[in-house]
Amino acid sequence: MKHIHVIGGGLAGPEAALQAAALGCEVALSEMRPLLSTEAHQTADFAELVCSNSLKSESENSAPWLLKQEMRRANSFLLQAADATAVPAGHALAVDRELFSQRVAALIAQQPRITIRREEVTSLPAHDDATITILASGPLTSSPLAHSLQQLTGAAHLAFYDSISPIVDASTIDMSRCYYAARWDKGTADYINCPFTREEYDAFIDALTAAEKIEHKSWEQIPTSEAPIADAQHPANYFEGCLPIEETARRGRDTLRFGPMKPAGLTDPRTGRWPYACVQLRQENLRADSYNLVGFQNSLRFGEQARILRMIPGLENAKFLRYGQIHRNTYINAPTLLTETLQLRAHPHILIAGQLSGVEGYTESIASGLLAGRFAAALAHGLQPEPAPRLSANGSLTHYITHADAKRFQPANITFDLLVPLEEELRKKIRDKKERHRIQCERALEAWNRWLKAAPVSLYEVVR
Repeated sequence: MKHIHVIGGGLAGPEAALQAAALGCEVALSEMRPLLSTEAHQTADFAELVCSNSLKSESENSAPWLLKQEMRRANSFLLQAADATAVPAGHALAVDRELFSQRVAALIAQQPRITIRREEVTSLPAHDDATITILASGPLTSSPLAHSLQQLTGAAHLAFYDSISPIVDASTIDMSRCYYAARWDKGTADYINCPFTREEYDAFIDALTAAEKIEHKSWEQIPTSEAPIADAQHPANYFEGCLPIEETARRGRDTLRFGPMKPAGLTDPRTGRWPYACVQLRQENLRADSYNLVGFQNSLRFGEQARILRMIPGLENAKFLRYGQIHRNTYINAPTLLTETLQLRAHPHILIAGQLSGVEGYTESIASGLLAGRFAAALAHGLQPEPAPRLSANGSLTHYITHADAKRFQPANITFDLLVPLEEELRKKIRDKKERHRIQCERALEAWNRWLKAAPVSLYEVVR
């Protein structure tokens, strides 16, 4: 049996390693931290959550819920860790970052088939040498390894700029100006809501649009001649699903009110009305001593952040434990390079997982690691892996990254838009969108269950 080498200790890598080891494979897991860190990471821990601490909605029959339900049925180790370290977050699954990483590290340490290597991997094997490689080094892949991948594939990387949200000390939030609520009263009221009047919102937008941004660092430069570093003539290629707030504000005065500052469904119990705009704070850990500003990723200078964010009602005297930051995320042009089993077309002994493959989001990264680990295990056993079913959320996400328009390819979160739509007759018959989504989820889970049970018996028995 071939061995498996997993490169990257973020989210996809550990999930892939644990899946493959559970399927009877010997696995080496390489992580370059702490020998070499990145500008975005703060620790050398496995599964460090760099941006928010949320794994998205747990609302039944939503697309993120469906993806997680499929992962739970496939015995996702990191999702088990997330469930065990969850913090109150309304209808979302959010985790205590430190406890989550500790639990993932414990799962890896308890698996005798996994060998941990603290090393920087600088090159990829051009030929199959009795090892299956899973590259899950993430959006901040080191330059030598990125260069090796680029040489191997002959394709230039794409890049986009992504950001990190600020975190505030809970004891410094003025709760006399805020209130607890969940949007539309879905789930428990775990979010702190900071309501704006129109005058307060206008002053905030004026300050935000005039604020001084951090210049892009040299490490953020895109390593291709075709894509120069962002400047006034070449604006940053932001991922549309995670825009910095200053960029959102630049696109229109009310844009934030229809984005991360949307007040809809957040009735202020003191007035009985929605505020003009609202900033939500989400609990960071089980101690509830810190909260992150939901959707408030930004690239402002730290001094500017302190000044402007303290204009948020309730945060006038806030102490910020972490300011927002910006970093470059790199991903491959998956439609031209990957098969539906996440293998490089020209080098099938190498699989790509996580954000490097073109999926976006924590849950999506873990999901791709789950698939990569199972696919690699099949290959190691001398078997041909079977792609995830198109009807499922996992299969739809993989189908998108491997079949999207290569010229316009951008990373994707899981949405119903990616799933196979209902037949036209059924769509005409069922006009209620929630009922349509329920049916899509039902048939997705049925297809997923059939796929799991159709796995080679030797592998299925180990998993079960």
